[in-house]
Parts: sequence; C-alpha cells; structure tokens
Amino acid sequence: MSRAVAAIGVGQTPFGPTAGAPTYVEMLQRSARAALDSAGLTIDDVDAIVLALAPESLMGVNHAERWCIEAIGGRLKPVMRIQTGGATGLSAIQAGYHHVASGLYDRVLVVGADRVRESGDAQKVFNKIWDPFYERALPFTTITMIAMSAVRYMHNHGMTERQMARVSVRAHHNGALNPNAHIRREVTVEEVLESRYLAWPLKLLDACPQSAGGCAAVLSSADAVEPRHDPAWISGIAMAGETYYIGDRLQPSARGYDYGDAEALAVAAEHAYAMAGITDPRSQIDAVETYASFTPVEIHNAEALGLADLGTAAALFDEGYFDLDGAQPLNPSGGVICTNPISVTAMVRFVEAVLQVQGRAGAHQVPDAKTVVATGAGGSHQFFNVAVVTSEPPA
Repeated sequence: MSRAVAAIGVGQTPFGPTAGAPTYVEMLQRSARAALDSAGLTIDDVDAIVLALAPESLMGVNHAERWCIEAIGGRLKPVMRIQTGGATGLSAIQAGYHHVASGLYDRVLVVGADRVRESGDAQKVFNKIWDPFYERALPFTTITMIAMSAVRYMHNHGMTERQMARVSVRAHHNGALNPNAHIRREVTVEEVLESRYLAWPLKLLDACPQSAGGCAAVLSSADAVEPRHDPAWISGIAMAGETYYIGDRLQPSARGYDYGDAEALAVAAEHAYAMAGITDPRSQIDAVETYASFTPVEIHNAEALGLADLGTAAALFDEGYFDLDGAQPLNPSGGVICTNPISVTAMVRFVEAVLQVQGRAGAHQVPDAKTVVATGAGGSHQFFNVAVVTSEPPA
C-alpha cells in the first residue's frame, strides 16, 4: 500500500516581468527557503529534491539542474528533473508525491522557477512543439492553438466573446487581491472587449502574461508530519495525455469531447477523484485552481472537471457561480490569467490549493475550504494533471 502524503510547507516569490527580476538561482533559493521556513525545517531535513525546469531552449542554458542544484543545498542529495511543458510544476509535485508514497523518502523538496522571456519571445520557441510537416507551418503557437480551440467551442456550444470577457473580469478581480500575482488590477468587460486581438477570438486581456518567479513545496510522509505542522493532504493525483496531433482531435470522441474541450483533463480528473473518494465534484469540491492561460480554457476546464455539463459553463460564469463569493470559486488567486511563470505555473496552482486548505490564502481565501483541486496543462494542450488537496488525510 502507498503511504499518505502531505504538503507541510509551501513558498512562492512575488511574480512579475522578467526585466528586473532576480536571477534564476535567486528565485530558486527564495522559494525553497520560504517553503522550508513554513515547515520549520532546513535543507538538511529533506531527503531528496525534485526540480521543475523549463526546456533548454527557454532557459537559455543546457542542463540547468547541473549548475543550480548546489545553490539550494542539494549537493549529495538525490535529484530528479521534470519537464512536461506547462504541466511541469504539477508533474514535479506528482513525482515528489510518488517518492514519498512509495516509501523511498520521508521528505522531498519540490522546487522550480522561471524567467519566461529569458531567451526572447517564448511563442517563437513554442512553434517548434508541433509536427514540422503537418502542423507547425499553420503557424501554431500556444496562442493560435487556443484560438482554434475557442472557435471550435464557440461553434459547438455558442460561447461568445462577451462571456470570455466575463471570465477575464473575474480573474483580474481575484488577482488584484493576491499579493504575489503578476497582474494586479481590475478590468471591465468593455476593456477586455476593446483590447487588441492576438488571434481571433483571443484578445490581450483574455491572455496570460509572461512571468518570472519561483515556487516550492515540502512533501512529507504521514510518519514525518510533526505536531507543529499544518498538513494539507494529497488525497488524489493523476495525469493523462492527449494525442500529439491536433488534427486528430477535431472529430468528436465517443464521450462527446473534441478539440474545443479538454477530454484528457476529464480523464485525469476521474482518476484523481476516484483516488480521493469524490463522487460528486459539484458538492464535494470547495474551490479549484486550474491551469487556464486563456479565458476560454477556464470555461472548458470547468466542464472537464465535472463542475458543469458540457457546453453550460459559460452561462455559469455569467451568473457568478465561479466567482470568489460564488458557489464554487474558480482560481481564487487570479489564476494563470494573472500569473504565468510557465514551468512552475501548475505548481503555483498546487501551492494555492494548499494555502486555501490551510486557511492562509489571505484576501482571496475561500471560507471553510476543505477540499481544493489543482490542475496543470502542458504541451500542445496535451498533458493534464489533477491533484485533490484536503484538510483531512485520505481514508
């Protein structure tokens, strides 16, 4: 049997533009120190380290783990590097979870950082994700990839640009309450609609920023949790992957999903929910921190996570169902629309879920949050992870 695993310490740096940000190593150090301090531990109390690192083409240097690990006290400790695109941060948490759940280690530090514009415009690098013969020349970037998904969702379910703008308004409102968020200002529906187009129907205020910052978590076995700790338990965790070729996703699946939706996220959620004993997501989940770098992604993520029926979430956003004071708050931190240090963005979702369960989220705290879901997404909208964080250990 696997062992119960808890987050006993988390840390983030404030996020912002890469220009003027601390160095990569400094961000690692600050976030690692914050997580260790919140757990009342030192690096000597940690058995192993998992690093969430961006690809070399974005880092601007080869094998960053070779020169940064010693700077956070990792000399002579086991180290694992994780890279799954935007999903990296939560994939690193999942690797750390299995390190502990398997009985291999008692305490693991999961840490990462990013300076997204370190090597110039990230979108030019992202174009290299796609198959050079069939899809790269369209040309695909992460922006046009989601624009195509949004058009598909509009065609299938009738979503409007105004509904997308409503998602942005809610996200920016929440981000303004979060002291670590990169974008901290309110916007109106009209401001969103009047912002310049990136690729129709996506506009500037429908999109995430390019952020710099660090994030970390200390994961512990139940036996190593001490009375002074305030553990947040990982009661369910899973990952699922889609086909590499976007063209292969345009035909609706047997479950009714197609490229306008997020079927692999739904599959990951089903596995994580089963592990956590969640049978009714709408009544058993108090809040969600989901990886959605563009506003239409928040809409189809809500459906994939079982919070709404397929094609109905946009109307629920309009009604305020997913607002901070709504029935089921979505991205109370402001989410990826307000902060996106890509290789740790999904880890930030996990850390925010931990803070909610611990009651330490400050101005964006959801009252009495006991069960919070965090998700990640990476690649060509291809890799999805889901973690269920609870105030009580799994049964």
